[in-house]
Amino acid sequence: MLQRTLAAALALALGLSLLGGWVGPAAPAQAQKTQDTLVVYTYSSFVSYGAAQAVAQAFKAQTGAQVRFVATGDSRIMLAKLITERDVTGHPPADAFIGVEVNDLGTAEKHDVFVPLSAKDIPNLADVPPEIQFDPTGKLIPYEHGFITLVYDSRKLSAAQVPHTFKELLDPKFRKQLILEDPRTSSPGLSFLLWTIAQFGDPSYLDYWKQLMPNILTITQSWDAAFDLFSKGEAPLMVSFSTDHAYDVIVNKSDRIRVLTLNGEGYRTIFGMGVVKGATHPQLAKELLNIVLSPEVQSQLPETEWMFPANLNATARPIWWQNAVVPSRPVELPAAQVSANLKRWIAQWVKTVLGS
Repeated sequence: MLQRTLAAALALALGLSLLGGWVGPAAPAQAQKTQDTLVVYTYSSFVSYGAAQAVAQAFKAQTGAQVRFVATGDSRIMLAKLITERDVTGHPPADAFIGVEVNDLGTAEKHDVFVPLSAKDIPNLADVPPEIQFDPTGKLIPYEHGFITLVYDSRKLSAAQVPHTFKELLDPKFRKQLILEDPRTSSPGLSFLLWTIAQFGDPSYLDYWKQLMPNILTITQSWDAAFDLFSKGEAPLMVSFSTDHAYDVIVNKSDRIRVLTLNGEGYRTIFGMGVVKGATHPQLAKELLNIVLSPEVQSQLPETEWMFPANLNATARPIWWQNAVVPSRPVELPAAQVSANLKRWIAQWVKTVLGS
């Protein structure tokens, strides 16, 4: 397999076929204020079971405009797709982007993708705590956050059998038992890579990955693909989110999926959104982002996105809070350190893990 960094992932994204977006339900003709359609690039799970429909309906009611969500992959793939298409055509293909992970802040800034925003542009930003507002330029505003952990299938592994530390995860009894996501294309995959760097340091993290390789069943391009394999029972361990147990309890009425906080840790992840520079409908894009940050939509994120909402006024049912896991020791590398080293880290990971 050829060595590929984010630059190559951009080319990969250009070759992805457009599966189509989701357009909000049409209102009666007399209720429509405009025929404009706002194009929003986002990640596939936001459309397949996330908050897309609720956002589109609220946006339609407020503006009279349609919103078209384009989502053909994970968030990193979609950001790469946006950048590549803009560079090839000379015009951005979307008005807004929902789903830039904090670790891709440097990429967004390097490629000058978004415009600065303030509480005047996005009034609901005033209710988002400063500690999760990760972009000092104000171009990307947070709408949800969470933690990357391991999850396990309790039908296949008991609580006494699972690994509880990074060292225990290397045990030969877990050979081919772990599903991971590719850090070049998947945000959870990148977070896990960064978690190992935070845990073991640079370059010692590479030694850990060498030891981990026998226990990896596969490395998928996206979280969706990994979760599909995990759900089908292909392997009992997966890199995923600390809210997966809440999802399993509430949606599946099951206790199958359990959360593992290796070393008591979980890697903090924050997702942001922004108005694309050169957008055809910048004002409509700002209105949409404000809707995403509204208490009404934010209160739906726990049981659609399965993430912690950014707006302090959002609510969630007690059953969600009782089953969503907050690691006792959250871990996060500084965004500036990630931006300065990400290209090298991924290149080293590719050489070490994929052998190219």
